[in-house]
Amino acid sequence: MSWIIAALSLALVGLGILGFLAVRVLRAATELGREIDRAHGSLEPVRVLFGESGGTIRVPKG
Repeated sequence: MSWIIAALSLALVGLGILGFLAVRVLRAATELGREIDRAHGSLEPVRVLFGESGGTIRVPKG
């Protein structure tokens, strides 16, 4: 009986650790989204300045 209790307690501790790490990943993903939005906002004036067609560099073949 004590082995069952020990196994269950270890399983609960493991689930707690996984939950903690999941929260950290979600926070990091949120921060990354905010950082991408800030970068997009700071690059927007440059994109407008150079026009819409400046996204791809084309090299002639041959």
